[in-house]
Formats: sequence, C-alpha cells, structure tokens
Amino acid sequence: MGRHVTFVLQTAQEGFGHAVYCAREAVGGEPFLLMLGDHIYRSGSDTTCASQLLEAYQRHGQSLVGLRRTPEDQIGSFGTVTGVWLEGESLLGISAFAEKPTPDYARTNLRVPGFPEGEYLTLFGQYIVKPKLFDYLKEHIENNVREHGEFQLTSTLDRLRQEDGFMGLVMNGRRFDIGRPEEYLETLVAFRH
Repeated sequence: MGRHVTFVLQTAQEGFGHAVYCAREAVGGEPFLLMLGDHIYRSGSDTTCASQLLEAYQRHGQSLVGLRRTPEDQIGSFGTVTGVWLEGESLLGISAFAEKPTPDYARTNLRVPGFPEGEYLTLFGQYIVKPKLFDYLKEHIENNVREHGEFQLTSTLDRLRQEDGFMGLVMNGRRFDIGRPEEYLETLVAFRH
C-alpha cells in the first residue's frame, strides 16, 4: 500500500486551505483529486464518485468539484455554489463560491437556475483541481490572509474560477460526513449490509 499512498502531515491546525497546501510537494505540478478524509462516498451507479469526476475532467480539462442538492436549512454547514448549466442539470459552469453562507445571502446570490426555492448546490467533498491553486494558497499563507481565523480553501477555489474557470458536477451518489455525529450514525446504518 505504501507504494500507492503518500501521507502528508499538517503539523498545525491552520484550516482546510493550509492542509491542502501541505500536500503541494507530494502532488507536484499535476492536477489532483482531493477527497475529504472525514467523508465516505457511495456511488448511485456502477461508476464510483471519483470516476464520475475524472470522466468529466477528461472531457473538459477544467477544475471541477462534485456537487449535491441541499436544502436551505443545511447550507450554513457547507460551501455553496451557483452558476449556469452546461449539460442538463448535471454539469454547472460555476460563477460563485461561498463558504457556509447564511440563508439570506444564498437567496440573494446563490440561486441555481431551475431549482425550487429553498434548494441549493453544495460541495460534495471531492474535487479535481489544477495545481495553480497552490500559488493562491501560498499567497494567503505568506500574507496571513485568514478567514474565520484559518486559511480557507473556498476563496482560493473562487480565485482559480475567476482566472481559469471552474465547473461543478452533480454527483450520482451520496457522501457521508463521518465527522458529524448524526451523519456518522447514518453511515453505520447505510453500510451495515
């Protein structure tokens, strides 16, 4: 397994953006698949969630994030996006990222075309990102640009979107956030068989 997996330590808890930045040398100058370590992913088809993203990246060559439909009362816990549909209601050209928005902000700025009121697109926890992201994270770290006391990822994703474009793929699957006690219990139930 050691030939296929590389572990990188984040020696200080400085935020999600900082954790990703710690992996820059291991990633090298290549686009990379980022999956949250406190999530478990289950596909709704024979194609894994990661493979769904990889296929879309290979078709379009643009940084990409997995998305899921989320009710308004939950968006305060997730990064949220909006944009324009490129392929049905599955592939979105992202026009804005917001980290854990309030419902009022989302109603004004994050509505998704064709979605009912009170429903939004939030981040699924899987990304394929071009390595230019590391340059933006480095700027934030060197200039001590923090959000809520930490180096965040969402604002650097938005900068990458502005300079190179960014797409979102509505995933055919489910993600279980085992870092949240109520979802950990749901995960145990879902995977019991």
